[in-house]
Amino acid sequence: MLTTHHDAWGYETSTGLAFTHEDIVDPHFQACAPYYLEALDRVGIRPGWHVLDAGCGSGAFLPRIADLVGAWGQVSAVDLAEENVALAAERMRAHPAGARLSVRRGSLLELPYPDDTFDAVWCANTTQYLDDEQLIGALAELRRVTRPGGVVAVKDVDGTLSTVRPADPFLITDFFRTSAETPGYARRLLRGRDLYRWLRAAGLTSVRQHTMLMEFHAPLSPAALRFYGNACARFARQAIRAGTEGDWTPFLDPDDPFSPLRSPDGYISEGNVIAIGTA
Repeated sequence: MLTTHHDAWGYETSTGLAFTHEDIVDPHFQACAPYYLEALDRVGIRPGWHVLDAGCGSGAFLPRIADLVGAWGQVSAVDLAEENVALAAERMRAHPAGARLSVRRGSLLELPYPDDTFDAVWCANTTQYLDDEQLIGALAELRRVTRPGGVVAVKDVDGTLSTVRPADPFLITDFFRTSAETPGYARRLLRGRDLYRWLRAAGLTSVRQHTMLMEFHAPLSPAALRFYGNACARFARQAIRAGTEGDWTPFLDPDDPFSPLRSPDGYISEGNVIAIGTA
């Protein structure tokens, strides 16, 4: 059985959470930027708003948020990893937007802000690190710090839409499903399509949800090859150690010129979900 511990998935920050290190997160954002920014634009952030990026990571979304709120707006960001706080602050020092910015360390389970502080809260690629009980607590916190009538937007992965070619089309989904037989990280990667229910249960109203299929065809961009090559290699090592079914051997070396992702028929997809509600 695959381990439920985050360290088995790799690329963790000082928090010990999988896939949170800048070496994996930034290439992922670069590869998926058009999809990610489309999701952010769906929130409806307006000039002059005060917006929180909850779980900001290295701050990849902050420049766009700053552009959306404009010179009269304000952007706050919080992350659990101290090194991410420093990276996010450094990123914004080089950004020309006039919006006021504040980056600090903190937990989604106990946000360091008063009630009704923000016009909108953006939480991307973060709820996957929370178990069900923690997710309930985090959504309560996101709602608490959002003013009445403000917006809470949560974006995360939907592992059920992941597939890779040329390979068994169910290779990745079967890997997640096998991993998810015990509570842990993999199970949360399959929870994305249910985000709308979690937002409703948290007391948010007018909840709407959109699922995006993010597709990458050969030739994959350098950013996509870097992220998906490393991710598939990590999955392959895990699956082989656990003795799970499926031929993961071709994915073990992300730099192999004969890797499926470098094939003329190379293709990989993943799903992302954005759920938006009103406080």
